[in-house]
Amino acid sequence: MKTIAIAGTFDSKGEEFLYVKKLVEKLGLQTYMIHTGVFEPAFEPDVSNREVAEAAGYDIDKIVEKKDRALATEALSNGMKVLVPQLYKEGKFDGILSFGGSGGTSLVTPAMQKLPIGVPKLMVSTMASGDVERYVGTSDILMMPSIVDVAGINKISKIIFKNAVLTIAGMVAGQEKLAEEETIEEKPLIAASMFGVTTPCVEQAKAVLEQAGYEVLVFHATGTGGKTMESLIESGFFTGVLDLTTTEWCDEVVGGILAAGEDRCRAAIRKKIPQVVSVGACDMVNFGPIDEVPKQFAGRNLYKHNPLVTLMRTSVEENKVIAEKLAERWNETENKMTLFLPKQGVSMIDAKGQPFDGPEERKVLFDTLKNNISNENVEIVEMDNNINDEAFAKAAAQKLMELINEGK
Repeated sequence: MKTIAIAGTFDSKGEEFLYVKKLVEKLGLQTYMIHTGVFEPAFEPDVSNREVAEAAGYDIDKIVEKKDRALATEALSNGMKVLVPQLYKEGKFDGILSFGGSGGTSLVTPAMQKLPIGVPKLMVSTMASGDVERYVGTSDILMMPSIVDVAGINKISKIIFKNAVLTIAGMVAGQEKLAEEETIEEKPLIAASMFGVTTPCVEQAKAVLEQAGYEVLVFHATGTGGKTMESLIESGFFTGVLDLTTTEWCDEVVGGILAAGEDRCRAAIRKKIPQVVSVGACDMVNFGPIDEVPKQFAGRNLYKHNPLVTLMRTSVEENKVIAEKLAERWNETENKMTLFLPKQGVSMIDAKGQPFDGPEERKVLFDTLKNNISNENVEIVEMDNNINDEAFAKAAAQKLMELINEGK
């Protein structure tokens, strides 16, 4: 029988969680109750808050004595991050469900993020209709708006609770019904980074790799996309990495809205996975609607990509810093990798006659990379092409396959 873990603050929301427990069991599924509240629960759980706190090295009694809400949240959240993946590995549950406000959501979602992709995870939250990146991260957590606060059984909450239970039950119990009838050959996976303005390049490289027997997973370099790619590389999913679109570093350096963090471009190096890289779309920083571009950038070369996205051409000075950041990371590699530099432009709009065509900016970007990369493991290949030219795309794909074969 399939089991759904139900995690939450059973001390303050005991009635609500008991109601959810009964709904799950009514569908013929088992429940596994995990208490994340500070005080004694309204009913006996399968996993106590004491066990949760102890998993992270805390004593729940001392936390109660101090009456420190921040400490309690830290202890229980950290404990959940340790305990929940462990319980899943032990086969205690098949999917996890939780309900809460901002506090309850921040207690459980970090633990959900630690579970493998594909494990059903549903968070019903008052925070679900806003910016949920901090709760979802790079995982596949499903967020459902609670509409009303998770406080009491009423006409609205009953509807939400029932729909949530049906959703998690469908994900858990329906897995076997949608199981593949035929065994599909598993192909080695390649991670590739892409932006709208580097799409032709990546699509052409993808076709070469797929013809050679690889499966290519493409990540949109939108900040979250880069973080997700790095996370999956770190988890060991990929045989090779085609990181041709490193534009997120422009937003990281200049202050755009699609930054992926300081750890971008490091996962493949840490995992020693063969990779080919480039500076795709490093001609642009991303902002929202044109009237929301920060005032300090007034007078810059702006391009209205669509009503909600405005691109700004990176300057000579910014390209120098971007190149220094990339060189710093690529210098860390302990295995061979290749950097391709497209001398005729790094995107569709960094090309002759296009709005971001910038020979001077490209020269600084390329020269800084060449001057700062000191690691002999990094091969630098310059091509007299735009990044989207077929010759460039095919050369990058072929080089990646060479590096993979050399590492076998």
